Amino acid sequence: MCARSKFISSVSVALTAVVIAGCASSGIDNPGGRGVVEMRPDEKGFVQGTGVESQDIVAVADKMARGIMGVPEIANAQKVPRIVLLPVKNDTRFPFNKDIFLDEIMALLNERASGKVRFLARDRISELEKERDLKRTGQVTSTTDPNIQQFKGADFMLTGKLVGQTTKTSAGTSDYVLYSFELIDPNTSEVIWNGSHRIKKQGQVDAAYR
Repeated sequence: MCARSKFISSVSVALTAVVIAGCASSGIDNPGGRGVVEMRPDEKGFVQGTGVESQDIVAVADKMARGIMGVPEIANAQKVPRIVLLPVKNDTRFPFNKDIFLDEIMALLNERASGKVRFLARDRISELEKERDLKRTGQVTSTTDPNIQQFKGADFMLTGKLVGQTTKTSAGTSDYVLYSFELIDPNTSEVIWNGSHRIKKQGQVDAAYR
């Protein structure tokens, strides 16, 4: 093969490699070959199912937080109301960390309510009792009188429930989830506020939730 032919052949091979590399790094949506992609929590990604997704948690928590801030007993309270979080009941087919909803709502209220509400750490009551006892016995220092320290009582209790309805056929899966939350007065058992959010999804491939 002459030098000119060899040169042309080499150039052709190089151009072919460049074209292949360009296709591999193009903006074509290819979830099967995609690595880890950082996304916003409220953004729908290419990994989806018909169950509870991060964007659902963000939307529900935002709606519930705004609803609670508008309750007259909260907005017009003379003293800062104290809220205890009760467990969320999950009556859907999806196993997930259901406490994430209340954690999200609490975080949003703490950010937006400007100190108009406070939450009681009842889930850490054992550690709190131990610390209080250490102060009362003088084993650790206290900036307040250890004889009059008392845990605050709850003005309201926040809880929630998730209820699901699933339909499966050869065409795919359909899931409807009702997110419902309540703010309860523990002294009267009155539900002073109730908020809900509804989401329905359909898909051909079901997803595994953990």
